[in-house]
Amino acid sequence: MPKQNENENKTTPKTNGISPVARHNARYYALQAMYQWQIAGTAITDIEQAFVKKQIEKQTDIDYFKELLNQIPLHQPEIDEAMLPFLARGLKEIDPVELAVLRLAIYELLKHPEIPYRVIINEALELAKKFGSIDGYKFVNGVLDRVAKKTRETEVNMGKPQRT
Repeated sequence: MPKQNENENKTTPKTNGISPVARHNARYYALQAMYQWQIAGTAITDIEQAFVKKQIEKQTDIDYFKELLNQIPLHQPEIDEAMLPFLARGLKEIDPVELAVLRLAIYELLKHPEIPYRVIINEALELAKKFGSIDGYKFVNGVLDRVAKKTRETEVNMGKPQRT
């Protein structure tokens, strides 16, 4: 009898659509992994292996988790540059959880135009409320709103009534 893949119950069934729950969970776990990378400096490959084997317990888009975990560090200079104009303090002064949330969401704003900016911001706010400081989500919201207006100007303006 063939051995069943230990991660089979942790992945999304292959369908034409993307499960919002599986994507949410990918972000949920990627945030925790990014936090570990920022704080401990553990190698991304080691963090990925640990999460895939032991941490991930919910239905998760594993491929998206891996993309976030591997691509955010590669694009960190671009991501940080996108938020710097909207920060009143330096990156080192930002709470590490909130910084991880911002980097994750800004990566999605920059690299995933197929995901509506409102979905990205809402997901980021949920993560900031769950893992961040009491009012940290307000800071995250303010920064992401301004980054979205700059990086997704057409999309943001489509939802606004035209002034005459």
